[in-house]
Amino acid sequence: MRLVVARLVRLALVLLAVTAASFSMISLLPGDTVDSVLGAKASAQDREKAREELHLNDPLPVRYVSWLSHATNGDLGKSYRTKQPVAEAIQQRIGLTLELVVLSQLIALLIATPMAIASALRPGKWLDQTSSALSLGMLAAPAYMLAVGMLAVFSAKLHWFSPTGFTRISVNVFDHFRSLTLPSLALALPEVAIYMRLLRSELINTFQQDYIWFARAKGLGTSAIVRRHALRPSSVGVITVAGVTMGRMIGGTVMVESIFALPGLGGYTIDAITHRDFLALQGAIVVFTVGFVIINFVVDMLYGVLDPRTRI
Repeated sequence: MRLVVARLVRLALVLLAVTAASFSMISLLPGDTVDSVLGAKASAQDREKAREELHLNDPLPVRYVSWLSHATNGDLGKSYRTKQPVAEAIQQRIGLTLELVVLSQLIALLIATPMAIASALRPGKWLDQTSSALSLGMLAAPAYMLAVGMLAVFSAKLHWFSPTGFTRISVNVFDHFRSLTLPSLALALPEVAIYMRLLRSELINTFQQDYIWFARAKGLGTSAIVRRHALRPSSVGVITVAGVTMGRMIGGTVMVESIFALPGLGGYTIDAITHRDFLALQGAIVVFTVGFVIINFVVDMLYGVLDPRTRI
């Protein structure tokens, strides 16, 4: 219990530091927020009035403390451009982003796990070398490059998928997941190499343990040994990396959602940057940060479940 409390305090401090740093850096962005609200041709009097109404003339520390006091009560302010509450806008979009990240994570694990098992059972053989080459090829291309390439091949040339657009699951289940197929693959494929190489290494080490030899001596088949005795202890490192990977995927949604014109939190972030919507961008950063620290907290708690040796 003491360990859980200590980690929660640490996560709170991380969140406080990130929000303070992001608040400061956003204020350094080029351009004037008033231009996004009134336009560049607004009179000096109107511009000054808008700056007073938006508290842009207040010192940065005063603005941050004011924002933080409201944020702790769930009030992230209103968008300068649309006047919509930021919390409401995020609530409308975060579900799609979470679905995209979870789906991408599942795809990455479903591809990497059988590749790692096949490679670990016959290290150095042609299947291991082929899997390693494929996984490294996936790692070489960032998600946004894969997204552009997939659009060019599967949408523009083969016409298998619509280049843009999104169908909600309440409208059509098949079209919903079809519209998420390419974005999910773009986010998942770069992570396959990491999962595959790590799990392969852990499995090879596990296969050398005495209890694996004992299981083989008892007559257990290879599939039973992998499923019952090897996969679980070898997955601890994968779970550790999964926390970082999901955080990276959350960041990757910013570009991928924009490329595929998905109405998620990533696209909202790009829109906020483009229009210098200070509070909208700060709210998006807060949500991304909260998601990242929660994921890492959950991963820490899973250590004891997957490997009792890590329990305190």
